[in-house]
Amino acid sequence: MSEMIINSAKTVRQLVLQQVKAIPEDLYDIRPDCYNNTIRWNIGHMIYWMDAYMSLGFSKESAIPATYASFFNSGTAPSNWTDTPPSKEELIEFLSDQLNRISELVPESLEITLAEPLQFGPIVFHRAGELLNFGMIHEGMHLETCGCLLKVIQGKH
Repeated sequence: MSEMIINSAKTVRQLVLQQVKAIPEDLYDIRPDCYNNTIRWNIGHMIYWMDAYMSLGFSKESAIPATYASFFNSGTAPSNWTDTPPSKEELIEFLSDQLNRISELVPESLEITLAEPLQFGPIVFHRAGELLNFGMIHEGMHLETCGCLLKVIQGKH
């Protein structure tokens, strides 16, 4: 089962990379009125949280700049950015690097019990694999949001 979760995580990330690469960067920062965030924010948010899941669940060192928290953590928004966000090229680089890190996981690592249970709202995680599994669901939701944003944006142009 653990190997299937790792393979599914790799597949989801490959789909994210495929879609992200296909979106022109000039559409990354358009925020339709009916949305709180942009395509760039959703991509960075996936990167930020996958990095967190890898750190929390697998004791991996963070592999992203500390500035990503101010851009992409939950509760942030492009309307509050005061610095220049990462480029499409940089985002793709981190997505690819994370795919490599996911590929290096061994099935046994998903069974690791967390030092303390982690609670995100009503959800409690006890094992590293639960975090990775949730990470895939989270990533799928934001990938879909990117797709919806793209449709709305292209409908405007």
